[in-house]
Amino acid sequence: MAIFIDNKTRVLVQGITGKEGQFHSRQCRDYGTRVVAGVTPGKGGQKMDGIPVFNSVAEACLETGANASMIFVPPPFAAEAILEAVDADMELAVCITEGIPVLDMLRVKQAMAGKRTRLIGPNCPGIISPGACKIGIMPGAIHLAGGPVGVVSRSGTLTYEVVHQLTCEGLGQTTCLGIGGDPITGTSFIDCLQAFAEDPETQGVVMVGEIGGNAEEEAAAWIAANMRKPVVGFIAGLSAPPGRRMGHAGAIVSGGRGTAAAKLAAMRENHIHVCENLGNLGRLCKEIFSEVRP
Repeated sequence: MAIFIDNKTRVLVQGITGKEGQFHSRQCRDYGTRVVAGVTPGKGGQKMDGIPVFNSVAEACLETGANASMIFVPPPFAAEAILEAVDADMELAVCITEGIPVLDMLRVKQAMAGKRTRLIGPNCPGIISPGACKIGIMPGAIHLAGGPVGVVSRSGTLTYEVVHQLTCEGLGQTTCLGIGGDPITGTSFIDCLQAFAEDPETQGVVMVGEIGGNAEEEAAAWIAANMRKPVVGFIAGLSAPPGRRMGHAGAIVSGGRGTAAAKLAAMRENHIHVCENLGNLGRLCKEIFSEVRP
């Protein structure tokens, strides 16, 4: 099994006619994802490599039965694209776009309250269930199907590194996703951890955090109270200078809060297996997860 997506997921791509939309739509389709439609206002009736393009998400859903959206819309218009997916009652919206204004995302967050749609991102690499479905920009070849490890991360690049190490150690993955590093995102660490906890094929989880905010501390407390599967944790930014933004909009330390040291301490206090050296993460996972491999 997997979380949030599977081999039956039907994907439409908002912004499919743009350069990035075209490239990654082909990559997802070639991986085996069911890319059934694209959406670009004003270009309805066209096709991209045989994939029909529609003027609206609602129209695309009605005609193709799409239930998930991958969003490659420029930052000034990305919030409206997310809300269009929400209004069309999509099950899942994966927003890859980086640089969406915080005020726009505040409006999206408020509008999504109580709605069906799950948002992953923005500013994220997406989600993949190896061998079944890829919605995002991650390199499919480094993933290994067959489980038993779930991966959730705030960083796209670190997600790829972790997955590569797991695959080299022969540890397959059930689902891997990057939740994004912006101050306001849709799906949280706890959302993913809860889904992994309920997934019978996921027998262990790797959680990759970074400096800034308190999401990792909240997740660690949730793990201690609710998780019965082993979790390996890593925090990026151990040597980051206080007060300096490190890549992601949400990765900023101020007032002594959000430091890597504080997050690592919270992980240890809540019985998470901590890895401080990213280069050793694969070997640590092999050791920790050896008893839960199928």
